[in-house]
Amino acid sequence: MRLNLPSFLRKRSLPKELLESKEAKIMHISDTPDNIYPFILNLIEKSRPDYIIHTGDLVDNIKLERKPELKERYAERVKELLDILENSRAEVYIVPGNEDSEDVLKKLVRKARVIKPGEIIEINSVKLALAHDPNQLNPPKDVDFILYGHNFRTLRRGLNGVLNVNFILLGSKKVIKVKYPDGTNFERGYKLMRGL
Repeated sequence: MRLNLPSFLRKRSLPKELLESKEAKIMHISDTPDNIYPFILNLIEKSRPDYIIHTGDLVDNIKLERKPELKERYAERVKELLDILENSRAEVYIVPGNEDSEDVLKKLVRKARVIKPGEIIEINSVKLALAHDPNQLNPPKDVDFILYGHNFRTLRRGLNGVLNVNFILLGSKKVIKVKYPDGTNFERGYKLMRGL
């Protein structure tokens, strides 16, 4: 099922502050089923992030951990998403998730950096702890933000990329959250989760 992007954008406009901010910004996504790739592309084009961080499960509708025979299809879809991310003007970081193949990722990335879960990076003096599963984290107290995905868990100082697309304005450290399109959780495989 492909997302009807024009319909989605008519229903929900992006926050004015996100579109008008002159601050450098990070866009954080996670657990992305392939039907929302057009949404991600449009969001990148409109918000023009300087950095994009994906915290794993790049093709979340292909459960590679349980169905390794889908690796070829997974690779085709990952290539599509990488084309979107790497052709933006943003610096891209990817933390592999449990449904990802690190071998496929490393073979297909051209510009993105593949980061180990639990790693701390610093962007414009903002310290970020990155992981797919929040259980992979043991961040020091001086970390500004914890970026992760995998489930619906929330952490103090944490930004869960399953719940929202998270934007961090680097100068002010302000966070702006953008909802994923309706049906995203269904495509992720959360068939019983209603209203999320």
